[in-house]
Amino acid sequence: MNKTRHAPDIWLLIPILVLLAIGMIMVYSAGSVLGFRNYGDSFYFVKRQALFAALGLTAMYFTASIDYRVWRRYAKPALLVCFGLLVVVLIPGIGVVRGGARSWLGISSFGIQPSEFMKMGMILFLANWLGRDDYDISTFTRGLLPPLALIGSAFALIMLQPDLGTGTVMMGASLMMIFTAGARMKHLLGLGAAGLAGFAGLVAAAPYRLKRITAFLDPWSDPLGSGYQIIQSLYAIGPGGLGGLGLGMSRQKFSYVPEPQTDFIFSILAEELGFIGGIAVLGLFLVLIWRGMKVAMSLPDRFGSYLAVGIVCMVAVQVVINIGVVIGLMPVTGITLPLISYGGSSLTLMLTALGILLNLSRYAR
Repeated sequence: MNKTRHAPDIWLLIPILVLLAIGMIMVYSAGSVLGFRNYGDSFYFVKRQALFAALGLTAMYFTASIDYRVWRRYAKPALLVCFGLLVVVLIPGIGVVRGGARSWLGISSFGIQPSEFMKMGMILFLANWLGRDDYDISTFTRGLLPPLALIGSAFALIMLQPDLGTGTVMMGASLMMIFTAGARMKHLLGLGAAGLAGFAGLVAAAPYRLKRITAFLDPWSDPLGSGYQIIQSLYAIGPGGLGGLGLGMSRQKFSYVPEPQTDFIFSILAEELGFIGGIAVLGLFLVLIWRGMKVAMSLPDRFGSYLAVGIVCMVAVQVVINIGVVIGLMPVTGITLPLISYGGSSLTLMLTALGILLNLSRYAR
């Protein structure tokens, strides 16, 4: 085993901190109007974001300082707790309904989202499972099917809330880990076809999801209904041009883009900072993903490598889906932009996970 580095990878740490700083600025800019209108305080959202950022940075400091191999012994208990929370949140009177989904546990506006915990719990458990020396994932029945059944069970519980976006991120990161572990391509392709059929069934089973697909294909077919978010998002991005309208000068945040500080914060960023600002943010994410994958390829043990792959893919899948939705390339799913969007559970858990990735970077060759 390599000796611990003196410090984590600086080129991994810099984009994390810069993206977090940009996120704080944009949460204030995008949410100031809504905060003043609904709560009489234009700083309402950024103050809460600052609190969760402080909690997340503290957690990131500790996870970056703890030997990543310690987490291996907590993989199974953590997953069991996550499954328990997913069951508890479905109980009427305990789970809190927000945005049409029973996804929260908490009191008033403070709460946690168990599905966010499941993303990291699943990554940790799979890294431990796939990293065993005696495990062979190339076989279908004994190798590939057991982890897929586990992932499918977690996805089903998340869909009962329902929360397709978070479930998709968990599923995407988990499947990338399984692919990295050496699953056979013919098995994955067959399961992919079955997965597409299942996804089509989920869409057809819920009218609001079907409306999102229709809005994605032709938002102008219902410009005041299902197509409203995408149209208003594009109205924000278009006028931004090359250099943007200027920080704080967005027009679409004045009750046009719904919840501009969360899922569609990138459209406000593009409106205010323009193409240059949007590309700069995407560039920072690319650096983070590149350095994270470099760490994954340089670790001396399979557990560490799979853990790094899972964390990096969790970030990458969220970025791809969020940006794809904002620019109209994907249907609306309700996914936040990591480190940028407003959100307590997502920000704190993301910083905690990135702290583990920073610790992993200390052991890379």
